[in-house]
Amino acid sequence: MTKEYTIRNAKLNEFKEIGKLMVAVYSQLEGFPTASEQPNYYKMLANIGELTQKPDTELLIAVSADDHIMGGIVYFSDMQYYGSEGIATQEKNTSGFRLLAVNPSTRGKGIGKLLIQECIAKAKAKKHCQIVIHTTMAMQIAWKMYENLGFKRSEDLDFMQGSLSVFGFRLLL
Repeated sequence: MTKEYTIRNAKLNEFKEIGKLMVAVYSQLEGFPTASEQPNYYKMLANIGELTQKPDTELLIAVSADDHIMGGIVYFSDMQYYGSEGIATQEKNTSGFRLLAVNPSTRGKGIGKLLIQECIAKAKAKKHCQIVIHTTMAMQIAWKMYENLGFKRSEDLDFMQGSLSVFGFRLLL
């Protein structure tokens, strides 16, 4: 937390707004599949709050002092609910996060980093040995942030989502 932003679990009445933010952010990524190319992915983004129905899954948001949503991320403390292809869901003693989105009007203020640091803190509190994440070439800003936070490429976690290459990373705790 900072004086400007608080990280907390999203409330039910915020799920729709967060879903709209997710769709807006992901649909603007150059080189990322469009809603017509991957309609189920965009449906998941729009209904992001539904992921919290899975055990040990949290939708974390960054809110401003006046309670405006600045970004969100989904944290999984049980990888069987992570929901990606590949082997990530088989990882034990592991946390993960997916679907990081920051409001374009507030990018560059450290909101994404705060959300990730909250996921790291949650994983450490669970005494997990690592965090697993995925990203794509279209997400170069996030990719660089992950590397700066100590995440290392882990090719064994890579998979294809249709024609989209998805790249795995690990952070050992």
